[in-house]
Amino acid sequence: MKENTETKKPIVWIVMPAYNAEKTIERTYNDLPKDYFDHVLVVDDASKDRTVEAAKRIGLEVIVHPKNRGYGGNQKTCYSTALSRGADIIIMVHPDHQYDPRMVPDLLKPLFEGRADAAFGSRMLGGRFKEGGMPKWKFVANVALTAIFNIVCGVYLTEIHSGFRAYTRRYLLACELEKNSDDFIFDTEIILQGIENGMRFVEIPIETRYFDEASQINFTRSVKYGLGIIKRLIKFALRHGIGG
Repeated sequence: MKENTETKKPIVWIVMPAYNAEKTIERTYNDLPKDYFDHVLVVDDASKDRTVEAAKRIGLEVIVHPKNRGYGGNQKTCYSTALSRGADIIIMVHPDHQYDPRMVPDLLKPLFEGRADAAFGSRMLGGRFKEGGMPKWKFVANVALTAIFNIVCGVYLTEIHSGFRAYTRRYLLACELEKNSDDFIFDTEIILQGIENGMRFVEIPIETRYFDEASQINFTRSVKYGLGIIKRLIKFALRHGIGG
């Protein structure tokens, strides 16, 4: 990152891990600030609708998984592709329009300035999660799991579950992405890898929208996700001798 900023503008890629986003992907793309990125890549995870056709219709590059690999597996393809093609900063934007794409400049600013290796959008900092329609049980679980994460890892983040993120090339190359889960727990594992590699994090306040077309995991899968986080944190604590 530092060596790049002195010679040329960092190459910024937007990656969209897509699954059944036919109705929202164009809206999401249209809201992206076009002066802040160099390329958009859509990775379709074997959608059952016409997501691929919708993305190609607006001129986006699309990689299609012939079989569903899961949310984490989709991200692995997103990041490995962007890195192999020279991206310096990679921003994940969900194509379901739940996160506001207009906030991309806010994510980029601390990375451009060299103040952080990763920037996360936080609904908790945004302070309007209720207005956005976040279910109460999801809010409680979000806060509780983030608090446990902070205690175990010795950091302070207001949210570890946000899907609106930006990473530097340095960050992603330091992580062993292929060792992470192909499921939703990937988002937690990549933060843990960043902590282990001494990466710096910042958060920016964001708002989210909950509506029929926005992708959400149901209560049962959320419980599985929460238990998965606890399991990973126990392993992290044991590996680093925390609480021993």
